[in-house]
Amino acid sequence: MLSKLNEAQREAARYLDGPLLVLAGAGSGKTRVITHKISYLIERCGYQARNIAAITFTNKAANEMRERVATLLPGNQSKDLIVSTFHSLGMTILRSEAKLLGYKPKFSIFDSSDSAKILAELSNADDKQMLRALQSQLSNWKSDFISPDVAILNAEDNETLLNARIYARYQETLKAYQAVDFDDLIHLPVRLFNEHPEALLRWQKRLHYLLIDEYQDTNACQYQLTKLLAGQRAAFTAVGDDDQAIYAWRGASVENLHQLRHDFANLKVIKLEQNYRSSQRILTVANQLINRNTKVFEKKLWSDHGIGDPIRIYAARDDDNEAESVVMRLMSHKFEHRTQFSDYAILYRSNHLSRVIETHLRDQRVPYTVSGGTSFFDRAEIKDIIAYLRLIANPDDDPAFIRAITTPKRGIGNVTLEKLGSYAGTRHISLFEAAFETHIEHQLPPAQYADLMTFCRFINRLQDRAEIESCSELLDELLRAIAYETWLYDSQEARQAEAKWKNVSDFIDWLKRKSEADGKNLLDMVQTIALITMLDGKDEEPDAVALSTLHAAKGLEFPHVFIIGAEEDILPFRDSDERGIEEERRLMYVGITRAERSLQISYCNRRKLGKDWRACEPSRFLDEMPVSELVYAGAHKEAVTTVTKSEGLDRLANIKAMLNRGA
Repeated sequence: MLSKLNEAQREAARYLDGPLLVLAGAGSGKTRVITHKISYLIERCGYQARNIAAITFTNKAANEMRERVATLLPGNQSKDLIVSTFHSLGMTILRSEAKLLGYKPKFSIFDSSDSAKILAELSNADDKQMLRALQSQLSNWKSDFISPDVAILNAEDNETLLNARIYARYQETLKAYQAVDFDDLIHLPVRLFNEHPEALLRWQKRLHYLLIDEYQDTNACQYQLTKLLAGQRAAFTAVGDDDQAIYAWRGASVENLHQLRHDFANLKVIKLEQNYRSSQRILTVANQLINRNTKVFEKKLWSDHGIGDPIRIYAARDDDNEAESVVMRLMSHKFEHRTQFSDYAILYRSNHLSRVIETHLRDQRVPYTVSGGTSFFDRAEIKDIIAYLRLIANPDDDPAFIRAITTPKRGIGNVTLEKLGSYAGTRHISLFEAAFETHIEHQLPPAQYADLMTFCRFINRLQDRAEIESCSELLDELLRAIAYETWLYDSQEARQAEAKWKNVSDFIDWLKRKSEADGKNLLDMVQTIALITMLDGKDEEPDAVALSTLHAAKGLEFPHVFIIGAEEDILPFRDSDERGIEEERRLMYVGITRAERSLQISYCNRRKLGKDWRACEPSRFLDEMPVSELVYAGAHKEAVTTVTKSEGLDRLANIKAMLNRGA
């Protein structure tokens, strides 16, 4: 079973004598270790799949892990295995134990936009940047177990005090709506287990072994949840890499790796240092760079993939020259080596750096994808319409109810919804159901109650017709009745409203075409929307160059990588303190170790900032790389001589001849 693992991987898979930390370097096969250990626990050690939980950070990673375990175990042995994200596990725990914390089992989960909407009303603010900062502050408070009362008490300035008071009102509003946000999915289970030992004991008896992936990305809350579930038995394997800890800005703490040694005296540490991804030259550069950081766990990546090409450092005159050189080199390399566009990635520290690259890619008709781009279904205007459709399909969907009844606004505000939410919470019913109970009529002013009933009866009428009438007619009637187009133009600037209305029209047209082609009614279409993340034709991985931030590229790998914008104030990011510089260095390390065979890192001598030019300094990280593994090109003082025009023409002729032979 474990014969395909190397010696260190095999030791990690077999070790069961206590808590285990697997320090898994980039590309060292950590997922293979986790999946084989799960298989080993079930097949050789007598564990039941339902008593094992593998926890990771993304649904994509969880799905991949689940599929790989299924291929290792015969039959349905992996059927009841818990493979989930931290948030998904937290949701399962809360649904099971909701009453202990005063929630109904069918509590609602608010996403970031739902939360932002509440915060916008509580703070009387519509500045998106300010709201994101406020959300981040509240998220950090929850991750650090700071209650609203403590946040108010500890506030050192007026702005923090104001945010703390908004935090208190925000939590009251969520409770009134019988809702939780994403941070609560971790925060509340920890609170539950600390306040109700009997609930903790139930879950410790249920989960006999824990495997936690990407442990360096855990925050204080996730660490506490893991520690509580592990209990005295401490039967767990944590897999992580302190050299890839790049999420401090969202609350992650690399100290959690070090804290394990303090909290578990018998912790075993196993290092995975053989890299299965990159050439040795790429790893030599990565190792020397990251060794500048202070370390608790020393490790050195190595590979048997051969020495590989030297790392190319390109000095561009300006950002336009940088973009042009990257795109032309990429195209030339693709022609010469007969590769696919999807073999290439262009990585950068900040999103704004991609704009000029995208322009040159479009000019050369090179297909590309941008990671982290807004999905069509994530646009606010599309989510507004989907809220109505979700509510028609399921009137117990409280987040959909709240979004629909307040968009467009129809005289029903927070006070009305809080009264409705409080009553629904005591009765353990949905907001929609609560609206029809006699008690609510006496709690609300007549005008608000009339508006509430007008809305609810409208949804009921559409519900009655949704299974029998055509999708097209109902969609047209819905848009007319809620006057969404008028509301957009009344509440947005004309150009913005026009763009948003076009998106809504495209979405409605797509729904009509799809429902007619598939013979589906409106209720069927709501389920279809829930299962897809993009419009038709976007499901397959395209043959396209990947554009991505360095943060979003973690966990990915590409044969050929370009890292752009390697300049002071960009990478490392401006105003980084000593700890910040170490995280920025880890970010560069992550970028370097995405590359399998070739790597180019570029910087500009000057960069356009608005209408002005700014002189740039190459990143200090370039000086920290071994000179013997680098070659310099472009406007660098040590650059190799640029090819002459005649040499370039000869090379182009050779490429054309090669293409003709292939044709």
